[in-house]
Amino acid sequence: MIEPDGRRRRTLESRERIIDAMVALTLAGRVSVSAEQVAERAEVGLRTVFRHFKDMDSLYREISRIMEARIADVVAQPFSAPDWQGRLVELIGRRARVFETITPIKRAEAAHRHRSRFLEADSARMNHRLREILAGVVPTEIREDAARFEALDLLLSFESWDRLRREQGLSAARAKAVLETAVRGVIA
Repeated sequence: MIEPDGRRRRTLESRERIIDAMVALTLAGRVSVSAEQVAERAEVGLRTVFRHFKDMDSLYREISRIMEARIADVVAQPFSAPDWQGRLVELIGRRARVFETITPIKRAEAAHRHRSRFLEADSARMNHRLREILAGVVPTEIREDAARFEALDLLLSFESWDRLRREQGLSAARAKAVLETAVRGVIA
């Protein structure tokens, strides 16, 4: 007879392998990862994938949790610049690091968001949080100037970063420099 603790341990290990497989496949640039690919990478049966995750949203939730943990230190780090303009430049650097980390995940999210309530809500939550952080960095005069604040929010969005990196083919350093230049124009 199999011990309950052994069975529980194997169940948890299988679940972690499935999550790790999904994350690894997505970070490798696969926008649409199938349950079959996850099962193969995790070295589990297809039925095991569906036994642990009744739908893709439940798997997306786990990926979101993992990615948030990976970027938490960058997000939580206090700003060191003495003035808001310096903090805004720091914010650009932080977003560059975070966006570089989450780019494959965000690209996959964009491809599947139209059919996933969780991904839609998760994206809205992230965008809201990014706006809150930006609002905490800039002075009241910019927050209250809707055109300037919205321009900054657009420039510092993942979508702007992704366009600079993918469509315009810029390196991360060059993309960061372009954003700094554009932001200086908005706050001048």
